[in-house]
Amino acid sequence: MLSKSAEYAIRALVYIQLQNWEGKRPGYRKVAREIESPEHFTAKILQVMTRFNLIYSLKGRNGGFAFDEKDEPLILYRVIVAIDGERSFTRCSFGFKSCDDNNKCPLHDEFSKVRGDFTRLVNEETIQSLAQKIKNGEAVLTQD
Repeated sequence: MLSKSAEYAIRALVYIQLQNWEGKRPGYRKVAREIESPEHFTAKILQVMTRFNLIYSLKGRNGGFAFDEKDEPLILYRVIVAIDGERSFTRCSFGFKSCDDNNKCPLHDEFSKVRGDFTRLVNEETIQSLAQKIKNGEAVLTQD
């Protein structure tokens, strides 16, 4: 249900949060290396995240990306919308331009339930909650 861009954005932000908790602000090259993402792709994604004010960046010797500690935890929904737009939560699983209760695709009813569950999940989970799971050893950021 997520685009590759949204997947990388979430992974990048989780990594940045983990680094911020250690007092570090990683640059895009370090983020890309640690989340196993192409550098140029990561740079573009982080640029979008900065433009949407989800993170900020500092230039120079002590520069890098960081979260504003005064901000509320960042829900995944905001990250996905910044990358993929609202359409991620309304699109037809069959690819129809218009799919609704009056003009259903063959998967409409079943996919509506899945999409509803997904929407609830990304409105409950935050970048910080995912990072905490990794910090606690309950999950991993990359696989070997």
